[in-house]
Amino acid sequence: MDTALEIAERIRTGQVTSREVTEDLLARIANDTEVNAVVEVGDDALAAADRADAMVTEGAPIGPLHGVPMTVKDCFDVAGMHTTWGNPAFAGNIADRDATVVQRLRRAGAVIVGKSNVHTMLADFGQTANEIYGRTNNPADLSRTPGGSSGGGAAALAAGLTYLEYGSDLVGSIRLPAAYCGVYGLRPTNGLVPLRGFDVPGTPYLPSELPNLSTIGPLARSAADLRTALQATAGPDAPYSYRLPPPRHTRLQDYRVGVVTDHPAAPVTGDVGDALSATIDRIARTGAKIVDNWPVDVDPNEQAEDFGRQVELFFALHVDSDSELSLAELRDLERRRMTARQKWQRYFEDVDVFLCPTSFTVAFPHGATTIAGQPYEAQVFWIAHASLTGHPALSMPIGHTPAGLPVGAQVIGPWHEDDTAITFAELLAG
Repeated sequence: MDTALEIAERIRTGQVTSREVTEDLLARIANDTEVNAVVEVGDDALAAADRADAMVTEGAPIGPLHGVPMTVKDCFDVAGMHTTWGNPAFAGNIADRDATVVQRLRRAGAVIVGKSNVHTMLADFGQTANEIYGRTNNPADLSRTPGGSSGGGAAALAAGLTYLEYGSDLVGSIRLPAAYCGVYGLRPTNGLVPLRGFDVPGTPYLPSELPNLSTIGPLARSAADLRTALQATAGPDAPYSYRLPPPRHTRLQDYRVGVVTDHPAAPVTGDVGDALSATIDRIARTGAKIVDNWPVDVDPNEQAEDFGRQVELFFALHVDSDSELSLAELRDLERRRMTARQKWQRYFEDVDVFLCPTSFTVAFPHGATTIAGQPYEAQVFWIAHASLTGHPALSMPIGHTPAGLPVGAQVIGPWHEDDTAITFAELLAG
């Protein structure tokens, strides 16, 4: 199946119409009886596709995603569609306006065809199921999870049910599903993409400068699609503005690549370790500089634990959950978070990207509570460090197990240099 940019080029050059592409995608969604990734389809998709085709015929200015049908995670408001967060209490909630990211995707030409499934209240990073829409399955093996909570979007991409997806990532909810389903997923630099319209129903949106670990970003079939989606949606709400810096390098051999392939806190399985080692060997053969080990002064166990405390703080600040943290503890947590960010930023003065596992394992069976001999929470270890510091991090596919399950690797980049990580992934994919 084409990437989003490939189908946009075909629409732009008249090889195919947006209506033809959208009709085909809607038919595939309607015929899906196994994956259950796209849970609602909008009423105006074909009309939007017709408008896109008319603009091509008229020679009107068009955006980089012009005519491309795509989905967004159920937690984003799309005018006229349900926003349920997978919670039966919100089953009848219909949005009256688009989230900021949806507005910007439409401005870039995208046709929003539907909503992808989520875990109830986005509350599981390893699975996607809820009482409204049921369970989403991994297209590579229906008995296995697609990850959570953006599992619907990742599964839709892998199953050919969408060309592009927008999701959210607090505890790996973009990166883990991307790894388990064999697609690309980007957690942008914290705060780069505005959160307006990504709200629990009934909760008014209020801009906040308090620490916010939750980040929203794209999932796609290629690194180039991630870049285009990020460029279309990045930047704060008016009147503020921001321009994404260019990548540090445009040749793989020019990159300085930090690598870590294993850790006792979440020891990788043989299949994941083999794929990572082969990938690092391939990078080294290009002449790129390989820098082995964690950044100096970074204690990965300590930072993973700090991330867990930050998640507790996040829910206390943003979801009104109880917390017994004192003011002194809050102050200490914030100092530790910013100290961790500074340590990684110093590291990125001499290294361009950091390559490590996205997860220690591949997609696991539905309902599993222990995975490859490790506790369920071990999935969080590898995604915790970028989540703690707010650095951009993406998951990219690097191969398959002998059983055909996708293996993902994580690429972490410098603060606000998302395109350095994206370009590295794009060059690595060849």
